[in-house]
Amino acid sequence: MSTGDPAGQDEPVSKQDKPVGKNERREAAREKAKELRAAQRKRDLRNRVLVQGGIIVGVLAVVAIVAVIVVTSIRPASKGPANMASDGIVIGQGLTAVPTEALAAGADPIPTADDPAVAQIRVYLDYLCPYCGDFERANGEQMESLVESGAATVEIHPIAILTARSAGTQYSLRAANAAACVADSSPDSFWAFNSALFADQPAEGSEGLTDDQLIEIAGTAGATGVSDCIEDRDFAGFIQSATDRAKEGPIPGSSVAQVQGTPTILVNGKQYTGSLEDSDEFRAFVLQASSETYSTSTPTPTPTETAPADG
Repeated sequence: MSTGDPAGQDEPVSKQDKPVGKNERREAAREKAKELRAAQRKRDLRNRVLVQGGIIVGVLAVVAIVAVIVVTSIRPASKGPANMASDGIVIGQGLTAVPTEALAAGADPIPTADDPAVAQIRVYLDYLCPYCGDFERANGEQMESLVESGAATVEIHPIAILTARSAGTQYSLRAANAAACVADSSPDSFWAFNSALFADQPAEGSEGLTDDQLIEIAGTAGATGVSDCIEDRDFAGFIQSATDRAKEGPIPGSSVAQVQGTPTILVNGKQYTGSLEDSDEFRAFVLQASSETYSTSTPTPTPTETAPADG
């Protein structure tokens, strides 16, 4: 029996009432990031016009150096976010995160277990790194397709090696901290948030996005409960420790001694050194690395002895 209008016909469901899917959230987050970057660029241009002789730029550079020295010299052990026990977050089928417990303060990260049944793509990235943006724009949708189909997992390690290159705002560290906040509170929104940060990526040397803008993008990606975490930089200490571990090495499950630059990309422990902007080359590498892992992990069948026939 209809519970709609008196004529017995249900009212059509409005567009606003329809549930928002992950793809829609991802696209909305990307568009929000682009809008915020456009507004930020206008502010940056206005500030450059007002600055005389580059004095403020020099002051900010000094502030950045001092801030980095202070931040990097005082690093108390801090608890890590949930779902990043390996220092990275693993995104599996359905673009959902693989849950893990949070690392206790001072605890060693727990490497992700090998699974020869799927391609395990691992990416160490910095949200201010232009090469990371190149790789994401060329291969983001392809990796998403592989993950959605269950053919691969993607483990994302946000690190901050360009903290001093954002005009004193520490954008690299703040963005990685924001990613850790999303991983902790809304892990299934991580993929959309990560993608959005590269949709219209701030240029190296710029101020980057503000904390309020990061919070807004996280909300558009579907994340909740992250505002205080982002503003208070709850996981900044964790990100700094994870960055140190990546730079000092060794990298678990691979022959890579250390992360020397971003992006560092591994597929089943093998480092990808091809073009960051050639999606066909990267796809071929994924297929090759996966087939090699599968062939070496699959035992050779042992011949069975046939009983002699009666006679």
